[in-house]
Amino acid sequence: MFLKEFTDQTRYQRTSKLGNTHWYTRKRTYCVFRCDNCNTEFTRERGKIDPKRLSNNYFHVCNNCDNYRFAQNRGVERRKIWNITASSNLPIGKL
Repeated sequence: MFLKEFTDQTRYQRTSKLGNTHWYTRKRTYCVFRCDNCNTEFTRERGKIDPKRLSNNYFHVCNNCDNYRFAQNRGVERRKIWNITASSNLPIGKL
């Protein structure tokens, strides 16, 4: 689940060819997600994420969880719903 986006500004110091030292800044934008598997919050740099995935229409899995197993479990849940007949009285949320 996509939660928020924030920027981080870091300052660095470098020396020029002439020996003068000066400061410069760099900004990075980070995104905060909640893992759909274990509900832990994690951050990723925005430049490394596809802009389409910055919404709640996609599932987000952290580095600690196995994303392939998570995807297989989601497929099993969808298959259970697809195999229900239209005349059944079972609510979809109970599966």
